[in-house]
Amino acid sequence: MKMKHLLYGAAYYHEYMPYDRLDTDMQLMKRNGMNVIRIAESTWSTLEPADGVFDFTHLNRMLGAAAKYGIQVIIGTPTYAVPTWLVKKHPDILAITHNGQELYGRRQNMDITNPHYRKYAERMICQLMEHIKDQEHIIGFQLDNETKSYDTAGPNVQAAFVNYLQKQFADIHEMNQAFGLDFWSNRINTWEDFPDIRGTINGSLGAEFQKFQRLLVRDFLHWQAEIIDRYRREDQFITHNFDYDWRDYSFGIQPEVNQFETAAFMDIPGVDIYHPSQDDLTGAEIAFGGAVGRGLKKSNYLVLETQSQGNLSWLPYEGQLRLQAYSHLSSGANSLLYWNWHSIHNSFETYWKGVLSHDLEENYIYRETVQIGAEIARIGDKLVNLRKKCDVAIMVSNESLTGLQWFPISRTLAYNDVVRWLYDTFYRLNIECDIISSEDTHLQDYPVLVVPAMYSAADETLKRIDAYVAAGGHLLTTFKTAFADEYIKVAADIQPHILHTCLGVTYQHFTVPQKVSLSGSILKSNPAVTEWMELLVPDTAAVWASYEHPHWGKYAAVTHNRYQEGSATYLGCYFDGNTLEDIIRQLWTEIGLPLSDFQFPLIHKSGINDDGKQIDYYLNYSEADISLTLDSGYRTELLSGIKIKNGESISVKPWNLVILEY
Repeated sequence: MKMKHLLYGAAYYHEYMPYDRLDTDMQLMKRNGMNVIRIAESTWSTLEPADGVFDFTHLNRMLGAAAKYGIQVIIGTPTYAVPTWLVKKHPDILAITHNGQELYGRRQNMDITNPHYRKYAERMICQLMEHIKDQEHIIGFQLDNETKSYDTAGPNVQAAFVNYLQKQFADIHEMNQAFGLDFWSNRINTWEDFPDIRGTINGSLGAEFQKFQRLLVRDFLHWQAEIIDRYRREDQFITHNFDYDWRDYSFGIQPEVNQFETAAFMDIPGVDIYHPSQDDLTGAEIAFGGAVGRGLKKSNYLVLETQSQGNLSWLPYEGQLRLQAYSHLSSGANSLLYWNWHSIHNSFETYWKGVLSHDLEENYIYRETVQIGAEIARIGDKLVNLRKKCDVAIMVSNESLTGLQWFPISRTLAYNDVVRWLYDTFYRLNIECDIISSEDTHLQDYPVLVVPAMYSAADETLKRIDAYVAAGGHLLTTFKTAFADEYIKVAADIQPHILHTCLGVTYQHFTVPQKVSLSGSILKSNPAVTEWMELLVPDTAAVWASYEHPHWGKYAAVTHNRYQEGSATYLGCYFDGNTLEDIIRQLWTEIGLPLSDFQFPLIHKSGINDDGKQIDYYLNYSEADISLTLDSGYRTELLSGIKIKNGESISVKPWNLVILEY
């Protein structure tokens, strides 16, 4: 979905404020160039304080003030935090999980399939939409908030799961065979005997239930979208703020939602990206989150939440907030909204600070947002709807993520660690990547396909990858790929399953490395092998690296194979990122793709704007000046307006950037 202009703003909660300052806040937003606010997504108990009693006072005031100051609005459905009266009336709304029934208190504690919850949620959404449907400055609707299944696993959900299985398997014996339920007498001989899923030790059955829970999320948000569709205008969009696996910040693929499936019925996907700052600001989390957002519909996306101050360790150095803003835009974001405008004075997120600190006065963060807003107003039309073309696609899989939760690689290496190991290495080398689904059928759009630890995959998926290589594509894949089927049942033939001919390698043994290192002519060092190793036996593949070890030295560790019109590179073990850079450089030489002359901390991102002109971002994530020499054509540096000739050098200041148009 194309946008007319970049959206710049923040979440705003009038009902949280310690005193009335609505006009003051709107004036401050107007002064810093913000053109949108996001409201209402957590306010059910305010909008409906008692059963059937609706109070839109706060909403009306916010909408009125936004209209007065020319600020657009995104409305969130307020369904992710249920009011006390509803739980009192229908206690069954609280989800029954693997840990028992939820207690009232935290948000997102309900069963999203519960008919009582659905009834009152629909009534709330309809009342809200009926009330606001004529407001011209409402531009879009956010469905719920970072929605998951919340591990709902009560009797109604388990009954629905049995129905789901019955549709997949005409005969219950087929299910027993597919999931290997003969083990430990877990066999289920009639559907009526189906046990409580929460007790299963069978990874295949447990993973299938997690997949079913992901489908509940998809169906719940689709249900909300259909309600919104009854009321919205053609020019209003539907979005949702997807989040990520969490490691004290946004880290990897979200394990509880298949975001590719769920985004299908939205006009434009939204994301919530939080990341390290200060000396730990690298831009990698922003770029990775953007690649996921961009991949959901292979188009631009909205950043609906990101930090201004945020958690205690995230307070940015002066200049970093601006660098972060352009880091999002350079990945193809069409919006930048902070969570949130103001710091909160009580309750759970008191120390997750907003643009304004607790004194609600201007500060250096606010002054930096003024600079960002002024620049967006001046050059934003050249940056909106940035179209990106990447040579590399990283294929991700919720099924593999779940499978490796049941059967971990090691105590410290999870699926998302492997994904980020690869993504971050490409990022440091200034190779931009798309993130795509394992269901993607347009693999030939990319010269290089990267498949991290695809532990669980249907035969059809692996055959599609094999055909991609045979037709001239270049595959880079890792250990734990092509090992188990879609039900995480291990293949009973040659490993890697189906792909062994394409990869030109097989293996029968794997182990935890102890005092093992790598050796190979393409490597600059002999790094330690950690976490996992497969003992590879090459067939047609060339050996790029072997193990250095008195017993494992005869086995290959990294191989490269020419297969029909393409090639396949296999990483049979885990090692450090610098060594992975050596391997990628060698691969790029083999397949004839160009590499950048520089790498992190100077990051280059590019795309084509609506005028058909190329936009190049150069972002400096360091304390040092970095000199950049341009080797072709005339360019305009958009932030300064300076014209730059071929062969001229330009300095990128610490924690700063340049944006070139040509």
